[in-house]
Amino acid sequence: MKTRLLLGLPAVALLLLFFVLPYVEMVAMSFRAPASGLPFGEGHTLLHYQRALGDTLYLGALGRSLLMGGVVTLLCLLLSFPLALHLSRTQGRWHVVFFACIVSPLLIGVLVRNFGWMLLLTVDGPANRWLLAAGLIERPLRVLFTPGLVVLALVHVFTPFMVLPIATALRNISPALREASTSLGAGRFETFWRVTLPLAFPGVQAGVVLVFVLSVAAYVTPALLGGQGVALMPAIVVRELIGSFAWPFGAALAVVMAVATLSVVAVFTLLTQGLAERTRA
Repeated sequence: MKTRLLLGLPAVALLLLFFVLPYVEMVAMSFRAPASGLPFGEGHTLLHYQRALGDTLYLGALGRSLLMGGVVTLLCLLLSFPLALHLSRTQGRWHVVFFACIVSPLLIGVLVRNFGWMLLLTVDGPANRWLLAAGLIERPLRVLFTPGLVVLALVHVFTPFMVLPIATALRNISPALREASTSLGAGRFETFWRVTLPLAFPGVQAGVVLVFVLSVAAYVTPALLGGQGVALMPAIVVRELIGSFAWPFGAALAVVMAVATLSVVAVFTLLTQGLAERTRA
Protein backbone atom coordinates (compact mmCIF):
# COMPACT_ATOMS: atom_id res chain seq x y z
CA MET A 1 0.00 0.00 0.00
CA LYS A 2 2.78 2.46 0.91
CA THR A 3 4.60 1.65 -2.32
CA ARG A 4 1.52 2.41 -4.39
CA LEU A 5 0.98 5.67 -2.53
CA LEU A 6 4.57 6.70 -3.15
CA LEU A 7 4.28 5.85 -6.83
CA GLY A 8 1.16 7.99 -7.08
CA LEU A 9 2.68 11.04 -5.39
CA PRO A 10 4.38 12.43 -8.54
CA ALA A 11 1.09 12.34 -10.44
CA VAL A 12 -0.76 13.99 -7.57
CA ALA A 13 1.95 16.66 -7.32
CA LEU A 14 1.74 17.40 -11.03
CA LEU A 15 -2.05 17.71 -10.85
CA LEU A 16 -1.83 20.07 -7.90
CA LEU A 17 0.91 22.16 -9.50
CA PHE A 18 -0.45 22.49 -13.04
CA PHE A 19 -4.20 22.04 -12.58
CA VAL A 20 -5.50 22.78 -9.09
CA LEU A 21 -3.24 25.67 -8.05
CA PRO A 22 -3.76 27.77 -11.22
CA TYR A 23 -7.54 27.51 -10.83
CA VAL A 24 -7.35 28.38 -7.14
CA GLU A 25 -5.19 31.39 -7.94
CA MET A 26 -7.56 32.48 -10.71
CA VAL A 27 -10.57 32.30 -8.40
CA ALA A 28 -8.69 34.20 -5.69
CA MET A 29 -7.61 36.84 -8.23
CA SER A 30 -11.21 37.35 -9.35
CA PHE A 31 -12.09 38.73 -5.91
CA ARG A 32 -9.18 41.18 -5.73
CA ALA A 33 -9.93 44.88 -5.66
CA PRO A 34 -8.97 46.91 -8.76
CA ALA A 35 -6.17 49.45 -8.64
CA SER A 36 -5.04 52.32 -10.86
CA GLY A 37 -1.79 51.54 -12.66
CA LEU A 38 -1.46 48.11 -11.01
CA PRO A 39 -2.88 44.69 -11.87
CA PHE A 40 -4.81 44.58 -8.59
CA GLY A 41 -5.09 46.39 -5.29
CA GLU A 42 -5.62 45.61 -1.63
CA GLY A 43 -8.79 44.04 -0.34
CA HIS A 44 -11.51 41.98 -1.98
CA THR A 45 -14.73 42.78 -3.81
CA LEU A 46 -17.65 41.25 -5.72
CA LEU A 47 -17.86 44.13 -8.19
CA HIS A 48 -16.12 42.15 -10.94
CA TYR A 49 -18.79 39.46 -10.90
CA GLN A 50 -21.55 42.05 -10.75
CA ARG A 51 -20.07 43.72 -13.83
CA ALA A 52 -19.53 40.42 -15.68
CA LEU A 53 -23.06 39.15 -14.99
CA GLY A 54 -24.81 42.50 -15.34
CA ASP A 55 -23.41 43.76 -18.65
CA THR A 56 -25.06 42.53 -21.85
CA LEU A 57 -21.72 42.83 -23.68
CA TYR A 58 -20.15 40.06 -21.65
CA LEU A 59 -23.30 37.96 -21.40
CA GLY A 60 -23.69 38.20 -25.17
CA ALA A 61 -20.09 37.11 -25.72
CA LEU A 62 -20.61 34.21 -23.33
CA GLY A 63 -23.79 33.17 -25.12
CA ARG A 64 -22.07 33.32 -28.52
CA SER A 65 -19.18 31.23 -27.21
CA LEU A 66 -21.52 28.55 -25.84
CA LEU A 67 -23.60 28.58 -29.02
CA MET A 68 -20.55 28.28 -31.24
CA GLY A 69 -19.24 25.46 -29.06
CA GLY A 70 -22.55 23.64 -29.44
CA VAL A 71 -22.61 24.10 -33.23
CA VAL A 72 -19.01 22.92 -33.60
CA THR A 73 -19.70 19.92 -31.37
CA LEU A 74 -22.81 18.91 -33.34
CA LEU A 75 -21.04 19.22 -36.70
CA CYS A 76 -18.05 17.28 -35.40
CA LEU A 77 -20.35 14.52 -34.17
CA LEU A 78 -22.19 14.25 -37.49
CA LEU A 79 -18.91 14.16 -39.38
CA SER A 80 -16.99 11.97 -36.96
CA PHE A 81 -19.32 9.01 -36.48
CA PRO A 82 -19.06 7.71 -40.08
CA LEU A 83 -15.29 8.29 -39.99
CA ALA A 84 -14.99 6.47 -36.67
CA LEU A 85 -17.12 3.60 -37.96
CA HIS A 86 -14.88 3.22 -41.00
CA LEU A 87 -11.73 3.56 -38.90
CA SER A 88 -12.89 0.87 -36.46
CA ARG A 89 -13.50 -1.59 -39.31
CA THR A 90 -10.31 -0.89 -41.29
CA GLN A 91 -7.43 -3.30 -40.80
CA GLY A 92 -3.77 -3.50 -41.72
CA ARG A 93 -1.85 -0.74 -43.45
CA TRP A 94 -5.02 1.07 -44.51
CA HIS A 95 -5.93 1.51 -40.86
CA VAL A 96 -2.62 3.33 -40.32
CA VAL A 97 -3.12 5.49 -43.42
CA PHE A 98 -6.69 6.40 -42.47
CA PHE A 99 -5.67 7.10 -38.87
CA ALA A 100 -2.87 9.41 -40.09
CA CYS A 101 -5.32 11.30 -42.30
CA ILE A 102 -7.70 11.83 -39.39
CA VAL A 103 -5.07 13.14 -36.95
CA SER A 104 -3.24 15.19 -39.62
CA PRO A 105 -4.85 18.52 -38.54
CA LEU A 106 -3.18 18.10 -35.14
CA LEU A 107 0.27 17.78 -36.76
CA ILE A 108 0.18 21.36 -38.09
CA GLY A 109 0.79 24.35 -35.86
CA VAL A 110 -2.26 26.44 -35.05
CA LEU A 111 -0.82 29.61 -36.63
CA VAL A 112 0.24 27.82 -39.81
CA ARG A 113 -3.15 26.15 -40.08
CA ASN A 114 -5.08 29.40 -39.64
CA PHE A 115 -2.88 31.34 -42.07
CA GLY A 116 -3.49 28.52 -44.54
CA TRP A 117 -7.24 29.09 -44.23
CA MET A 118 -6.71 32.82 -44.71
CA LEU A 119 -4.63 32.33 -47.87
CA LEU A 120 -7.09 29.80 -49.28
CA LEU A 121 -10.25 31.82 -48.67
CA THR A 122 -9.12 35.39 -49.23
CA VAL A 123 -11.00 37.39 -51.86
CA ASP A 124 -8.37 36.72 -54.54
CA GLY A 125 -7.37 33.33 -53.13
CA PRO A 126 -7.43 29.92 -54.82
CA ALA A 127 -10.93 29.00 -53.62
CA ASN A 128 -12.55 32.06 -55.16
CA ARG A 129 -10.52 31.70 -58.36
CA TRP A 130 -11.62 28.07 -58.76
CA LEU A 131 -15.28 28.93 -58.13
CA LEU A 132 -15.15 31.85 -60.58
CA ALA A 133 -13.44 29.73 -63.23
CA ALA A 134 -16.08 27.01 -62.82
CA GLY A 135 -18.88 29.56 -63.19
CA LEU A 136 -20.37 28.69 -59.79
CA ILE A 137 -20.20 32.28 -58.54
CA GLU A 138 -20.31 35.66 -60.26
CA ARG A 139 -18.26 37.59 -57.74
CA PRO A 140 -15.71 36.58 -55.09
CA LEU A 141 -17.13 35.34 -51.81
CA ARG A 142 -16.15 37.21 -48.65
CA VAL A 143 -15.60 34.40 -46.17
CA LEU A 144 -12.82 35.77 -43.99
CA PHE A 145 -13.72 37.24 -40.61
CA THR A 146 -17.10 35.54 -40.43
CA PRO A 147 -18.52 33.14 -37.81
CA GLY A 148 -18.97 30.49 -40.49
CA LEU A 149 -15.26 30.31 -41.21
CA VAL A 150 -14.47 30.10 -37.50
CA VAL A 151 -16.87 27.17 -37.15
CA LEU A 152 -15.38 25.47 -40.22
CA ALA A 153 -11.82 25.85 -38.92
CA LEU A 154 -12.73 24.59 -35.45
CA VAL A 155 -14.54 21.57 -36.89
CA HIS A 156 -11.46 20.84 -38.98
CA VAL A 157 -9.11 20.75 -36.01
CA PHE A 158 -11.41 19.24 -33.37
CA THR A 159 -12.80 16.37 -35.44
CA PRO A 160 -9.98 14.00 -34.34
CA PHE A 161 -10.96 14.56 -30.71
CA MET A 162 -14.42 13.23 -31.58
CA VAL A 163 -13.36 10.44 -33.94
CA LEU A 164 -10.84 8.71 -31.69
CA PRO A 165 -13.03 8.03 -28.60
CA ILE A 166 -15.94 6.94 -30.81
CA ALA A 167 -13.68 4.62 -32.81
CA THR A 168 -12.36 3.12 -29.58
CA ALA A 169 -15.90 2.44 -28.35
CA LEU A 170 -16.86 0.91 -31.69
CA ARG A 171 -13.85 -1.42 -31.67
CA ASN A 172 -14.91 -2.69 -28.24
CA ILE A 173 -18.27 -3.88 -29.57
CA SER A 174 -18.23 -7.61 -30.10
CA PRO A 175 -19.09 -8.64 -33.70
CA ALA A 176 -21.19 -11.43 -32.19
CA LEU A 177 -23.75 -8.84 -31.05
CA ARG A 178 -24.28 -7.60 -34.60
CA GLU A 179 -24.46 -11.16 -35.86
CA ALA A 180 -27.05 -12.01 -33.22
CA SER A 181 -29.11 -8.98 -34.20
CA THR A 182 -28.98 -9.99 -37.85
CA SER A 183 -29.89 -13.60 -37.08
CA LEU A 184 -32.98 -12.36 -35.22
CA GLY A 185 -34.22 -10.63 -38.34
CA ALA A 186 -32.98 -7.07 -37.84
CA GLY A 187 -31.78 -5.17 -40.91
CA ARG A 188 -28.55 -3.20 -41.15
CA PHE A 189 -30.18 0.08 -40.11
CA GLU A 190 -32.05 -1.47 -37.19
CA THR A 191 -28.87 -3.24 -36.03
CA PHE A 192 -27.02 0.05 -36.17
CA TRP A 193 -29.79 1.92 -34.32
CA ARG A 194 -30.44 -0.67 -31.62
CA VAL A 195 -26.99 -2.22 -31.13
CA THR A 196 -24.08 -0.23 -32.57
CA LEU A 197 -25.16 3.29 -31.68
CA PRO A 198 -26.14 2.62 -28.03
CA LEU A 199 -22.97 0.62 -27.35
CA ALA A 200 -20.85 3.37 -28.90
CA PHE A 201 -22.42 6.01 -26.65
CA PRO A 202 -19.54 6.13 -24.11
CA GLY A 203 -17.27 7.28 -26.93
CA VAL A 204 -19.88 9.75 -28.15
CA GLN A 205 -20.30 11.17 -24.65
CA ALA A 206 -16.55 11.58 -24.15
CA GLY A 207 -16.09 13.16 -27.58
CA VAL A 208 -18.98 15.59 -27.13
CA VAL A 209 -17.69 16.81 -23.77
CA LEU A 210 -14.11 17.14 -24.99
CA VAL A 211 -14.95 18.98 -28.22
CA PHE A 212 -17.45 21.29 -26.52
CA VAL A 213 -14.99 22.36 -23.83
CA LEU A 214 -12.20 22.91 -26.36
CA SER A 215 -14.49 24.84 -28.72
CA VAL A 216 -15.79 27.21 -26.06
CA ALA A 217 -12.27 27.95 -24.83
CA ALA A 218 -10.71 28.35 -28.30
CA TYR A 219 -8.93 31.69 -28.69
CA VAL A 220 -6.37 31.72 -31.51
CA THR A 221 -8.63 30.49 -34.33
CA PRO A 222 -11.56 32.88 -33.59
CA ALA A 223 -9.12 35.76 -33.10
CA LEU A 224 -7.36 35.21 -36.45
CA LEU A 225 -10.23 34.05 -38.64
CA GLY A 226 -13.07 35.89 -36.94
CA GLY A 227 -11.37 39.23 -36.43
CA GLN A 228 -13.24 42.01 -34.71
CA GLY A 229 -16.54 40.81 -36.14
CA VAL A 230 -16.65 37.70 -33.93
CA ALA A 231 -16.51 38.79 -30.27
CA LEU A 232 -16.23 35.67 -28.11
CA MET A 233 -15.55 35.29 -24.42
CA PRO A 234 -11.94 33.98 -24.64
CA ALA A 235 -10.89 37.01 -26.69
CA ILE A 236 -12.45 39.37 -24.15
CA VAL A 237 -10.72 37.55 -21.28
CA VAL A 238 -7.34 37.87 -23.00
CA ARG A 239 -8.01 41.53 -23.77
CA GLU A 240 -8.76 42.29 -20.13
CA LEU A 241 -5.77 40.32 -18.82
CA ILE A 242 -3.16 41.52 -21.31
CA GLY A 243 -4.56 44.57 -23.08
CA SER A 244 -6.23 46.40 -20.18
CA PHE A 245 -4.03 44.77 -17.52
CA ALA A 246 -7.17 44.25 -15.41
CA TRP A 247 -6.30 40.92 -13.84
CA PRO A 248 -9.17 40.65 -11.33
CA PHE A 249 -11.88 41.42 -13.89
CA GLY A 250 -10.28 39.15 -16.49
CA ALA A 251 -10.10 36.37 -13.91
CA ALA A 252 -13.77 36.89 -13.03
CA LEU A 253 -14.72 36.60 -16.70
CA ALA A 254 -12.66 33.41 -16.98
CA VAL A 255 -14.39 31.95 -13.91
CA VAL A 256 -17.82 32.82 -15.30
CA MET A 257 -16.94 31.18 -18.61
CA ALA A 258 -15.60 28.07 -16.86
CA VAL A 259 -18.67 27.74 -14.63
CA ALA A 260 -21.04 28.19 -17.58
CA THR A 261 -19.15 25.58 -19.62
CA LEU A 262 -19.10 23.09 -16.76
CA SER A 263 -22.80 23.70 -16.15
CA VAL A 264 -23.63 22.79 -19.76
CA VAL A 265 -21.42 19.70 -19.50
CA ALA A 266 -23.11 18.71 -16.22
CA VAL A 267 -26.60 19.10 -17.73
CA PHE A 268 -25.60 17.04 -20.77
CA THR A 269 -24.13 14.34 -18.53
CA LEU A 270 -27.26 14.18 -16.39
CA LEU A 271 -29.56 14.02 -19.40
CA THR A 272 -27.56 11.19 -20.95
CA GLN A 273 -26.88 9.29 -17.72
CA GLY A 274 -29.70 6.85 -18.34
CA LEU A 275 -28.37 5.83 -21.73
CA ALA A 276 -24.86 5.53 -20.34
CA GLU A 277 -26.07 3.22 -17.56
CA ARG A 278 -27.94 1.06 -20.08
CA THR A 279 -24.74 0.76 -22.11
CA ARG A 280 -22.71 -0.33 -19.08
CA ALA A 281 -25.37 -2.84 -18.14
